Amino acid sequence: MATVEEKTTPPCCSLQNNNKSAAAASSTVDSRSDPPPKSPSAKEIKDRKKTISFDIGITVMAKAQTCHPLDPLSAAEISVAIATVRAAGATPEVRDSMRFIEVDMVEPEKHVVALADAYFFPPFQPSLLPRTKGGPVIPSKLPPRKARLVVYNKKSNETSIWIVELTEVHATTRGGHHRGKVISSTIVPDVQPPMDAVEYAECEAVVKNYPPFQEAMKKRGIEDMDLVMVDPWCAGYDSEADAPSRRLAKPLFFCRTESDCPMENGYARPVEGIHVLVDMQNMVVLEFEDRKLVPLPPADPLRNYTSGETRGGVDRSDVKPLQIIQPDGPSFRVNGHFIQWQKWNFRIGFTPREGLIIYSVAYIDGSRGRRPVAHRLSFVEMVVPYGDPNDPHYRKNAFDAGEDGLGKNAHSLKKGCDCLGYIKYFDAHFTNFYGSVETIENCVCLHEEDHGMLWKHQDWRTGLAEVRRSRRLTVSFICTVANYEYGFYWHFYQDGKIEAEVKLTGILSLGALQQGETRKYGTTIAPGLYAPVHQHFFVARMDMAVDCKPGEAFNQVVEVNVKIEEPGKNNVHNNAFYAEEKPLKSELEAMRDCDPLSARHWIQGQSVNFQIWLLFYASSVLLGTRGV
Repeated sequence: MATVEEKTTPPCCSLQNNNKSAAAASSTVDSRSDPPPKSPSAKEIKDRKKTISFDIGITVMAKAQTCHPLDPLSAAEISVAIATVRAAGATPEVRDSMRFIEVDMVEPEKHVVALADAYFFPPFQPSLLPRTKGGPVIPSKLPPRKARLVVYNKKSNETSIWIVELTEVHATTRGGHHRGKVISSTIVPDVQPPMDAVEYAECEAVVKNYPPFQEAMKKRGIEDMDLVMVDPWCAGYDSEADAPSRRLAKPLFFCRTESDCPMENGYARPVEGIHVLVDMQNMVVLEFEDRKLVPLPPADPLRNYTSGETRGGVDRSDVKPLQIIQPDGPSFRVNGHFIQWQKWNFRIGFTPREGLIIYSVAYIDGSRGRRPVAHRLSFVEMVVPYGDPNDPHYRKNAFDAGEDGLGKNAHSLKKGCDCLGYIKYFDAHFTNFYGSVETIENCVCLHEEDHGMLWKHQDWRTGLAEVRRSRRLTVSFICTVANYEYGFYWHFYQDGKIEAEVKLTGILSLGALQQGETRKYGTTIAPGLYAPVHQHFFVARMDMAVDCKPGEAFNQVVEVNVKIEEPGKNNVHNNAFYAEEKPLKSELEAMRDCDPLSARHWIQGQSVNFQIWLLFYASSVLLGTRGV
């Protein structure tokens, strides 16, 4: 495989004293890329300050900043944020009860981002700042970075939100010096934060060690509890009994057939008829009921994950090797988290909940120069409702981002498997339940792809033809939430198009059937096994900024519908139709459905600024018929 892997290591955000000008600090450039624009010298910066005045409310820091304001938190910053919050605990009991759900960056105001891009980080774009009389004076420092922490108190069952400033040195606190300062701490009542992998493992152990559950498994012919899989689904909120004053889970159960087969597909053998309610705070079983004895679907090695050869079969052997070769390296350039490719440039971010975020998207458009397109692009939520009214499927309604976290469940990608070609990888850093920092290596993949034909025309008179190939730049990550895998892709094209793609793969959440039974609300896919009908709704958040500088409010969404002209003097031949544009002036007015009969679509206009939230839909009815 002619695949070249190159992994990018983001520059560590310095938490040490640094007297150098932030304008001279830049992140490491890909050794195979073109050199970045030359940083201005200290004299150039000093001369620039003499001729420019500045007044947009930027607070001057005490130290320089070596991270761009939109860079994801480094491992060191996450450690500092956690240590600062833990040290702020009122008592040892409070500190010991702290469980850390999420730590991510507090995103800066747009004018701070513009200031950083204009003067502190290459390629230095002063045109991003608004012109003022006399021009702006450049501050020597950027505002300090901040972290937002979601903390769950195991003892009190309270959820709190903490804001920590990361770049100030404060007095000695419990545990020593912490380069962080608590800005705010707020207890949020009547909520439960996402469950953690540690809680999942503890819940599985508690249920499998519960004697009535073991007896129920024996009735189904299961003696070896190591074969049992317990997936702790969030209880949801069907009634006051499910109120978030308690941290509850209603697990689903599955059973493998072989203890020595780690890649066996246990989801192909659901265990049904058992109701369990678990208190996740205290890790005890609150309710148990063996409601209905449903036989397990028969074992079938062909349902496993592994290749055919390991299951007594064969895989396709008539496919020849396909090589993706870029002998001169890639066409993109990487500077820290700043990406340049063709006429596109943008920044890559990552959070535990959303996963991949695309920031500061711009397009270099000939004589018009740099044209801003979007401030922020991401998928913020995904809900999976099930349409089967039978127990336990009626209560399956997963919010995979809010309840689990798309970013926290991301994969470490492998060259030649998840991506092909010349690959640039980015790591991601997270906190675990107990406040230690964990790293997912090769979490985000950046690479180029051939995308078929972009444009072609042949002159019928001369027989001469011109054709252009299409190439796209792809940024992606893949995550696993229980049985499902999701691949999130952002594609940038040479014709100025941006495309978001979600690939659904992995394993369906299945149900068991009695002999001869069928289900109206699902599809039988194997003896004793069916796939309940369900849907996937993806919520995309798009903070657009087409041809806008930070702070300007010139963007709006325009809806376009195809209309048929009524017969009359404007349509004497009865063939007239046209595209009607309708500005959507608020988020509430923009709550719209797709209408393919009118070719309904949306474009960016100019007038009012607001964010776009789009709902993408996918339906799963038959095995292997999922799509976005």
